[in-house]
Amino acid sequence: MANTKSAIKRIRRIATQTRVNKARKSKYRNAIKKMNILLEEKKKSEALKFLPKLNSELMKVAKTGIVKKANASRNISRITKKISAL
Repeated sequence: MANTKSAIKRIRRIATQTRVNKARKSKYRNAIKKMNILLEEKKKSEALKFLPKLNSELMKVAKTGIVKKANASRNISRITKKISAL
């Protein structure tokens, strides 16, 4: 257990940040799942409409450090390739 004033404050801040990060990661995962469903159902036009939103969501989590930038770029690249293959 933390016993200094600054350590107690850090614990509070970390708890808040953990909730924020979990929410962001959840939105990111849900966006990828939604895109994968669109790809499985071969709905190219809907997938193309959703692609900018997905791209934005992935870059937000990459910018905040929840996932690495290369991971986000790789996901976008693979999904774009799948869309063009439809």
